[in-house]
Amino acid sequence: MRRAVVTPGPPLAPPSCADSLRGASSPHGNVAADRYPPMTNNETVRRLATRWLVCSTGLPLIRRRCLSCPSAWYRSDGKFRVNANHKLLDVWLLALCVGCGETVKLTVLERVHVRAVDPSALTRFHDNDLDLAAKVLADPGLLRRNRVALDWDGAWTLRKTTVGVPEAEVIDTSVRFAQRIPIRLTRLLSVGLDVSRSEVRRLVAAGNLSSTRRLTGTSSGDFSFTLRRQGVDEDCR
Repeated sequence: MRRAVVTPGPPLAPPSCADSLRGASSPHGNVAADRYPPMTNNETVRRLATRWLVCSTGLPLIRRRCLSCPSAWYRSDGKFRVNANHKLLDVWLLALCVGCGETVKLTVLERVHVRAVDPSALTRFHDNDLDLAAKVLADPGLLRRNRVALDWDGAWTLRKTTVGVPEAEVIDTSVRFAQRIPIRLTRLLSVGLDVSRSEVRRLVAAGNLSSTRRLTGTSSGDFSFTLRRQGVDEDCR
């Protein structure tokens, strides 16, 4: 299984990632910046504020059963095919079976009048624009029309920033997604905290890891959580 990579380092090159780290709203919705209670002279609990940003590292795999081999996975390198029939356009995103290399065409536009297509988008189709391919794959309508699903395992990374005091007893973390990347929350927390998934579940059950939302299932939406170090396994430190 491919492993996600945790990169603690500097602000991200892609504007969407960098803007999100600075507190801007994510591309799929306006999310208010998290506010943490200020320290007071009487407060004995040391708190640490952190931000996680989930970004893609490439295009996800496409789940689709191959008719030529047992594989159920396809990979796209961002190539489009454009066909013009008089003034009607068809556009497909091409994907190759990871097992045998068989090519499939995912319908992006079908029998659309050329005047209804943004000229700049048409140019990007012809140029095999990788960013446009990522945007196209993120469209739930395209996935439904072509009866496919995406697998983001190994195609995302986690960027982290920290603001606070060292050896904090309570860690407040804001998690943002640069784009819609569905990830199992136990997997995300496991990568971010550098512990096993079973340890994540233990922390949740013990009340040391909490959130206003359930930390189970799959999500691609922004959220926050709190980690209390008391009783936490040394692996979390």
